Amino acid sequence: MPTKIALLSRNPALYSTQRLVEAARERGCTVRVLDPLRCALRVAPGAFEVRYKGAVLPKFDAVIPRIGHSVTFHGTAVLRQFELMGVATPSSADAILRARDKLRCHQTLAAVGIDLPVTAFGDSPDDTPALLDMVGPAPHVVKLNEGTQGSGVVLAQNESASRSVIEAFRGLYASFLVQEFIGEAKGADLRCFVVGDRVVAAMQRHAAPGDFRANLHRGGKAALVRLTEAEEIVAVKAAKHLGLGVAGVDLLRSRRGPLLLEVNSSPGLEGIEAASGVDIGGAILDHVLSLVPVRSNRRRAVRKT
Repeated sequence: MPTKIALLSRNPALYSTQRLVEAARERGCTVRVLDPLRCALRVAPGAFEVRYKGAVLPKFDAVIPRIGHSVTFHGTAVLRQFELMGVATPSSADAILRARDKLRCHQTLAAVGIDLPVTAFGDSPDDTPALLDMVGPAPHVVKLNEGTQGSGVVLAQNESASRSVIEAFRGLYASFLVQEFIGEAKGADLRCFVVGDRVVAAMQRHAAPGDFRANLHRGGKAALVRLTEAEEIVAVKAAKHLGLGVAGVDLLRSRRGPLLLEVNSSPGLEGIEAASGVDIGGAILDHVLSLVPVRSNRRRAVRKT
């Protein structure tokens, strides 16, 4: 029997979703795209169940999460339900939640010695001077704790601007971080695509003119890049300690070595496949299939012999 895979994605027309479906079918798997918002969960001792659009789903061997930020709570709840039903996944619900919370992610990785831009967090307006003092002289980067694709990230060129941005974020009751600005990176970062225990592809992203954010969604440009051994080690270590089997790890090149910028638990495939020429969809499927236990029909075949 073919391996049955569920792919959690809100949009089956997305490039990344289509590539994963294609790669699964190329390997003889059956694959079904499920919108996590249409999944209803039954929770009872020893009787976990997922219904999709009202119908009970069949048993899946593996589930691949492609959960957007806007549906993090519901998406991870659905993924956790599949985990409780014994379905294999490359990245657990808890791992995705660890990566989505930038402060928690930075705390977790700094604790295992991964270097990153100096980061400060605080809630009280009275602590703004302390935050800026802990980070050091301007420029400062002020960013939302759960922003994505470069949204909610502001470069403040002087201390007065930093205070104004912080006041604005506090006025919106937003959770935010203040970080040191790494000027020598010159508006470029590295996207390291980790699958399992290795970096399968990498690209260097350059910010659009007049911007400091290198995100492709913000007009940044991508080019093939050769990572150093230290950069590969940091990328793999970051994904491993967060518990992610598939991750986009973003690094900055600095005078003190590679610095971790953030970790994306649902990295897009289009830009990096175009820049690197690597079949990343296939690499992900091969990793997912390695997590699936030996199927019962194979055991029956062994007994018959």
